[in-house]
Amino acid sequence: MADTSPDRSCISLPLEAMQRFGYRIVDLLAEHFAQMEHGPVGAKADPAQIIPLFDREPSEHGRDPQEILAQLERDVFPNNLHVDHPRFFAFVPGPNNFVSAMADALAAGFNVFNGTWFGGSAAAALELGLIRWLCRVCGLPADAGGLFVSGGSMANLTALVAARHARLNDRIEGAVVYFSDQTHSSVERALRVIGFAPDQLRKIQSDSEFKLPLAHLRLAIGEDRARGLQPFCIIANAGTTNTGAVDALPALAELAAAENLWLHVDGAFGAAAILSERGRALLQGLERADSITLDPHKWLFQSFECGCVLVRDALLLKSAFQIKPDYLRDVHRVLEEFNPCDYGVQLTRSFRALKLWLSLETFGLAAFREAIGRGFELAELAERELRARAGWEILSPAQMATVCFRFGSDDELQTRIVDAMLRDCFALLASTTLQGVTALRLCTINPRTSEEDIINTIERLDGLARQL
Repeated sequence: MADTSPDRSCISLPLEAMQRFGYRIVDLLAEHFAQMEHGPVGAKADPAQIIPLFDREPSEHGRDPQEILAQLERDVFPNNLHVDHPRFFAFVPGPNNFVSAMADALAAGFNVFNGTWFGGSAAAALELGLIRWLCRVCGLPADAGGLFVSGGSMANLTALVAARHARLNDRIEGAVVYFSDQTHSSVERALRVIGFAPDQLRKIQSDSEFKLPLAHLRLAIGEDRARGLQPFCIIANAGTTNTGAVDALPALAELAAAENLWLHVDGAFGAAAILSERGRALLQGLERADSITLDPHKWLFQSFECGCVLVRDALLLKSAFQIKPDYLRDVHRVLEEFNPCDYGVQLTRSFRALKLWLSLETFGLAAFREAIGRGFELAELAERELRARAGWEILSPAQMATVCFRFGSDDELQTRIVDAMLRDCFALLASTTLQGVTALRLCTINPRTSEEDIINTIERLDGLARQL
């Protein structure tokens, strides 16, 4: 009989034990994807109960892998929100797919180093090919480029470092950045990290459609120039987290060009919609951006982490980040080779591009276009269902697969509704604040969400709201 006991001295398992362990993990994942719609949307654990389960020393001599998996099934996976669940509508869902998960397993198992061509030439070539395709999809020129990163936060940071280097030569004294109050918090965090003080940030109140108002922006730029300051960058939104709003990209591009400002478009949520016909119509002007943030782990249905930054001139990205230390002299000897580490913060990088490539090749572009279009339609269905019920007010109509609303006029009631949905576990939405009032919000980008899911969720929501 084959020995299946771990060889702990060299941190390894025999072949049969690896197969048994791996097959069980695949079974768990397959069951999760196939059956999640029949289960709860997840749970938020009580810190007093969950923290003591893991706040202890690791096993001194190891445990049976099957026993450990059983603990994960019991204690870990049920005690999280399932952001890939077809009735998870909070924040921006993470509706990944099984192929993406398997790609991550392959990338981790083969431990592909994706920092240099020298260390991972095929990985670098695959990433470069996908980056060039995404640039073409967004309408950027042939000399555009970019990088896969962890998510929108790191993509925004990377783009703004490139902008600072290209337009300011990294001298930020007196430089000013402009964005609306609907811009994602990661932008402010990134600007803080790269040295901008609060008085260098102009957060402009959004208009009635939750967009960056052009007149107020022009006025702010003019006032800053008159004070001897240096307007430097406009940050536009291509699908805000709150409402899905898309700023007036063509007009902002004209203004940025006239004022010689860098235009960064945060499309972490919405830019991927450009694959669809409706998305292309909404995102006109995206092709004029100097840099773009796009998250495949949102509306391209990939597992975390998978963000992307695109820059109109790839050489500007390289100029901002490339450093050639002595110990990498072999890496930089061949100019034709693409070294991802030269275009961003990380030298050690995982093979993030593999999951998007494998998913696109498996399902085809047509499936992605259809799934994105369906996200628009489901939000519109949710809006119709809400309008058909007394007591509900639409605060922001369905756009970019997002609709915002409230029941009655009590802000605290909206919070209680969220808590009730969380206890109910059938579906989940989240709250936000729009123009000073608390709103409920649905984001419907999961391609596994059905019309029945939407209708049943609204019915459940309506019942809970009236009970409260």
